[in-house]
Amino acid sequence: MASQARPGTRRGGHPALRLAAIRRFHSWFGVFIAPSILFFALTGSLQLFTLHEAHGDYHPPTVIEKLGMLHKDQVFEAKPKRAPPAAAQAPKPAAPAAEAHHEAGPKTSTLALKWFFLFVAASLVVSTCLGLWMALTYSADKRILWLVCLAGAAIPLAILLA
Repeated sequence: MASQARPGTRRGGHPALRLAAIRRFHSWFGVFIAPSILFFALTGSLQLFTLHEAHGDYHPPTVIEKLGMLHKDQVFEAKPKRAPPAAAQAPKPAAPAAEAHHEAGPKTSTLALKWFFLFVAASLVVSTCLGLWMALTYSADKRILWLVCLAGAAIPLAILLA
């Protein structure tokens, strides 16, 4: 008689074991990248409304400006700004169309999209925090996961400071 394979035990092992391995990998990988996800979601939400750049009478706090540069340019320190050439210091007459557009502000659809992306960023922060909480609370590998989370935060800092 030819032996027949039992259902679910074909090549690759039992599906439940495969699923457990995938869940464990997902936990480790998710906990490792969670600090970066939180960083990019929070700093990206500030950039939606250009809160990281000075404009008009608004000057962002230094830490927000530096975090925005880290998000966009992967540098924490700003390069010193050079003084503009003498010819550039003379005020130029602004184009009336450009000035009217700036005073009118962004289009309604652009503003709606910015608010939607702010909602997405906030949802990403909440979802990531819930995922961290679940992984660090309900896993048997709590110590390993804490170390993986710390590594996910420390590695980018070490590269930045190098």
